[in-house]
Amino acid sequence: MLKVKKGAKFVAVALTFGVFASVAFQGTNFLFNQISGGEETQTTAQLNIADSVSSTSSSSSDSSASSGTSADVSSIAEETMPSLVAITNQSVQEMMNWFGQSQAYESVSSGTGIIVGQTDTELLIVTNNHVIDGAQTLSVGFTDESVAQASIKGTDADHDIAVIAVNLSDISEDTLSQIKIIEIGSSSDLQVGEQVVAIGNALGYGQSVTTGIVSALNRSVTIDGVTNELIQTDAAINPGNSGGALLNMSGQLVGINSAKYSDTNVEGMGYAIPVDDVIDIIENLMNRTVRTEIVDESERGFLGITGQDVTSEVSEAYDMPRGVYITSVEEGSAAEAAGLQKGDIITKFDGTSVSSLSDLQELLTYYRTGETIEVTYSAVSEGQYVEQTATVTLGTNTNITAASGR
Repeated sequence: MLKVKKGAKFVAVALTFGVFASVAFQGTNFLFNQISGGEETQTTAQLNIADSVSSTSSSSSDSSASSGTSADVSSIAEETMPSLVAITNQSVQEMMNWFGQSQAYESVSSGTGIIVGQTDTELLIVTNNHVIDGAQTLSVGFTDESVAQASIKGTDADHDIAVIAVNLSDISEDTLSQIKIIEIGSSSDLQVGEQVVAIGNALGYGQSVTTGIVSALNRSVTIDGVTNELIQTDAAINPGNSGGALLNMSGQLVGINSAKYSDTNVEGMGYAIPVDDVIDIIENLMNRTVRTEIVDESERGFLGITGQDVTSEVSEAYDMPRGVYITSVEEGSAAEAAGLQKGDIITKFDGTSVSSLSDLQELLTYYRTGETIEVTYSAVSEGQYVEQTATVTLGTNTNITAASGR
């Protein structure tokens, strides 16, 4: 459900956070000692969305979508469907039972993705971060109903954007001949009242098409303590549509649909992320090099904090950003040297969003002692959380044999 919230005062948070956290926070205190080295997080040859589109659009330049001229909805759907994929996320969720015990269960959810690029080895797909959040395994279904496994390339939870990759070696030549990269338009050129088309894997039933108009532009919507300016449309956007395409009448991508922002109590009110606002983020995520080598425990770096999850429930109740709430900082640690303090909330580690303690713990296993990375965190300033960045040089764990991962 859509939540539009005003900033809560820090005083209220301070009075209630401790009591609420004991029930709602998931995970236990964890003194981080894990960090490994690896290559740079950016490739030397940067992949540009405009370049990748131009290299594939010539084959369809005679179509109305590629030529930039207006087309009817059926033509747009036919031209664009090969650029859309269905995403299935299998994850493990934890819930508290009536006796206060944690129980794990497997969860399967559906969403949509948009093909935005291709390298010599990978097909790159943009979707919403919440579509792939917590995934143990990801699978992608193409227009010909073939399926391939995908991996997460990078995420940006603040803008609800993620890029996933499928190895080209896992896609048949027949499928590759049928799919194509989406053509990018300009969300800045949209006007209120203009007709748009939304395509997505609604309710997991398969790709479906809806149409409507641009109801409003630059709508300020706050979710999980983060405010974004969105496109409002009356085209139906339902669960499963998330990560799908909002298209102008030239068949160009102008927005990324997100059911996360939609209000289920209101008809004819859907939201999409303007493509102009996130194009740089998408390109940065596309160009990330995914670390795959876990560093030996004896060589891992040390951050030096204990923390707890800021869950979505806590975030909404107390107007706090999702991430890892720092409960203590070890004296002489890398975190202390970088200026991190108790009460700060870590939201990104080396450019990758973290929404839980387990996210951060897993990331840290790929980094070595002595590596310098950036940590994005939110700290209270004048009663509100303000995003800041710290440069952290990971230290050495002097107590590697201690319990609880220290």
